[in-house]
Amino acid sequence: MKAGKIVKSFYARDGRQVILRVPKWEDFDDLLELINSLVEEGADILRTEKVSREDEIEWLSKALANIEKDEAFYLVAEVDGKVVASSDIHPRGGLARHVGVLGIIIKKGFRDVGIGTEMMSTLIAKAREMGLKVLILSAFASNKRAIHVYEKVGFTVTGRIPKKFFKNGEYIDEIIMAKVLE
Repeated sequence: MKAGKIVKSFYARDGRQVILRVPKWEDFDDLLELINSLVEEGADILRTEKVSREDEIEWLSKALANIEKDEAFYLVAEVDGKVVASSDIHPRGGLARHVGVLGIIIKKGFRDVGIGTEMMSTLIAKAREMGLKVLILSAFASNKRAIHVYEKVGFTVTGRIPKKFFKNGEYIDEIIMAKVLE
């Protein structure tokens, strides 16, 4: 799929117009600000330190190359000209090449308005187009909001890794979820 290609447009529950599209190089500053805002917030993500410009350049370069070669699918949500969410599907290889690993992040202030649900539904449709049969993801057990969205679009809990994360002085389980695509 071509960088920057618009996949869908809709209105969030708060009335803001949201454009779901493939990322492009011009999103660099917004993507860097998005991930670093989640680090600052202490969001339930693996990263604990801010991303440098150099690391983000490397990540976005690889992402755009993967898009060009159809090796993965990336989707961003844009509101008022700014990227406020990012997601991806990476197919596994070998005997698991029918399985896609899904990830999604949404900026504070843009959650609970339907963006996550629309992005997840769009990712699921794209996974079917890609010929994938199973989608998997993981979440912090403490991230009830995200788990609710995943369940709403048909993911089920398939496993739990006790005490996988240590955050703010406490252990948090990792929840493994999957969706079999019909």
